[in-house]
Amino acid sequence: MLLLDIVGPRLSGRSYFTVGALSLFPESMDPYYKLKMPPQPRRSTLGTGQEPTQSSRNSALPIPTVSRENGLLLLHFNSNYIQSQMIVDEPETLALAYTRTMMAFEMFKPRPRSIALIGLGGGSIAKWCYRHHPASKLTVVELNPHVIAVRDAFKIPRDDRRFQIRCEDGAKFVAKTSRRFDVLLVDCFSGDHLPEELCSLKFYADCKRCLTASGLLVVNLCGKYRRILSRIQKSFGTQVLLSTDVDGNTVVFACKGALLWAEHRSADSLRNELGKFERKYGLGRAIPPSV
Repeated sequence: MLLLDIVGPRLSGRSYFTVGALSLFPESMDPYYKLKMPPQPRRSTLGTGQEPTQSSRNSALPIPTVSRENGLLLLHFNSNYIQSQMIVDEPETLALAYTRTMMAFEMFKPRPRSIALIGLGGGSIAKWCYRHHPASKLTVVELNPHVIAVRDAFKIPRDDRRFQIRCEDGAKFVAKTSRRFDVLLVDCFSGDHLPEELCSLKFYADCKRCLTASGLLVVNLCGKYRRILSRIQKSFGTQVLLSTDVDGNTVVFACKGALLWAEHRSADSLRNELGKFERKYGLGRAIPPSV
């Protein structure tokens, strides 16, 4: 049984509910793409006496809000930007176009033995890798313990012998790990931008170091990304491939060893290959991102 406490102000004459760190909004709210964040109280997911986790910029990490809109489960913070969204009736599908582009890494690395993901969010990428790459060991690194605390709402698998979620700083993880990954995925945003810790030249040099000899880095970029792209290119040289910009997101593929795609391949040719990926898994039309 799920017990709900009715708390806080009313939104458009309707109550919203809080369960632990979750704020659950009723289905009858405005459409998801018009969602604006109201002021609301927060409940920490931390245990009694436990100190709040701090980012390297020494700011307390925010508690996420989860809302349900038009058959979608949304994860967001105190901004107009939706961090993640899940189709309630299809929790393991890739709803957003950029996640499909990222998961199309299998075109270049079809049988990875080890995958690391920086940034959990609502778990779309983690769930996809867990289901469709059963021979891979998957490590997810998420700095915010409050995001990890809502994993059950987004149907994220429990930790097991091949799947682990670590509450850790992603930049520090790649800097110190002795492990080597066939695929390293970076999909981590603070509001509408990548955290500064994940934008530095050192970070991308560390990403390259923790890849296997023929490993692949996949990064989701949004907004003004030229400075970050130049740092990826400085670390990986010419072995970088960009997707076309879809819904404000550009996905970067960068390989450590031998080139994993045809030389001089264009973003347009990659887009054609993505169509094959979608047909392979029976993916319908991607939904637009919420803002």
